[in-house]
Amino acid sequence: MPVERASEARSEAKPSEVTEPGVSLLAIARGAIAAALGEAGPRCEPAAWLEEKAASFVTLMQRGQLRGCIGSLSAERALRVDVEHNALAAAFRDPRFAPLSRSEYREIEVEVSLLSPLDPIEFESESHALGQLRPGVDGVLLEYAGRRGTFLPQVWEQLPEPNAFLAHLKGKAGLPAGFWAAELKLSRYTVDKWRESDAKRFVQ
Repeated sequence: MPVERASEARSEAKPSEVTEPGVSLLAIARGAIAAALGEAGPRCEPAAWLEEKAASFVTLMQRGQLRGCIGSLSAERALRVDVEHNALAAAFRDPRFAPLSRSEYREIEVEVSLLSPLDPIEFESESHALGQLRPGVDGVLLEYAGRRGTFLPQVWEQLPEPNAFLAHLKGKAGLPAGFWAAELKLSRYTVDKWRESDAKRFVQ
């Protein structure tokens, strides 16, 4: 299944097939973490669409709290490889957390996000930029003078107001919440995302 048709497949498929791309990507992510910990994990069968270049994020949750999140913003490698790499990085190399332990493995829930290409946002002022953001839809990348930060669209669930969303994104990039400069750049992207708790509804 071509990467660009993943979202189409989810909307057009029968219920039993709705999460098929996600089931494969979740299996790749959890399988990579399991192998690194010496645990038995799921396997994903080879498929041509998994060898197409794509960008992904892998998010780990533990008891409802973030436990790791690492990803790619541009399509530089095969989707299978990208998901494996980001799953391992989220589990063991996210600087905000200690490496995932074997005892925590069965407590985590995995989520995989498949990103669209970056789309630069054209704006004349901060208020103009804020007016173009689509809460709940846009992931946003902020760049300024070598600094950068991004929020996935899922972050809108915690920060539903564009002002707060952008202020926290500046903080993630190491900038003050009230900072603004003409050289600041914003790009948007969308995601298709799959979470293990959702996928299990369709997989016995």
